[in-house]
Amino acid sequence: MAFTFTAPSRKGDAWFCVGLVSSFPNIMESGSTSLSEHYNCAGQNPAPGCKVFHVPTTDSSQARQINGDSILQPDGGGLSDQVVVFKYKDKIHAINNRCPHSSYPLSEGTPFDIEDFGVVLSAGITCPKHGWSFDLFTGRSDRSNYELRRWEVQLRPGTGHGTEVGEDGEDQEVWIRRKQRMG
Repeated sequence: MAFTFTAPSRKGDAWFCVGLVSSFPNIMESGSTSLSEHYNCAGQNPAPGCKVFHVPTTDSSQARQINGDSILQPDGGGLSDQVVVFKYKDKIHAINNRCPHSSYPLSEGTPFDIEDFGVVLSAGITCPKHGWSFDLFTGRSDRSNYELRRWEVQLRPGTGHGTEVGEDGEDQEVWIRRKQRMG
């Protein structure tokens, strides 16, 4: 008996490694600086606060990092196929690089704490083009029904040695993939 209904290939949803946790500067200031600015990074030379990757929707194994000003270059594959990965207050976040409202690169955005009466409830990012903000955990916008696409993040045991140490005493690798859609 042959099955006529098969699940489509999900090569575009595969996990891929974006580097060691120690390679991401830990941004601790809320709402003060852009992700693209350089920060001190675990005893290394200053590094940009985020990494941007072009990830083809058809095959994430072809993902490659985009450096410097090439974020807006045609060979970067367009903002719709890009993910920005950064570490804000000890947590790794991976989100689409394209602002859902204005199609501006969120790698230029500013992370901040979402507070209520001085109590931190969540974290967000502000798009510098129009000032719209998005929750990094839910993707919800502060205005209208625009939703920021978030990526799944996993920390796995790595082979390097750094300051962020896993259970086995080694630096952890950061793996990401597109969030799976259910249904």
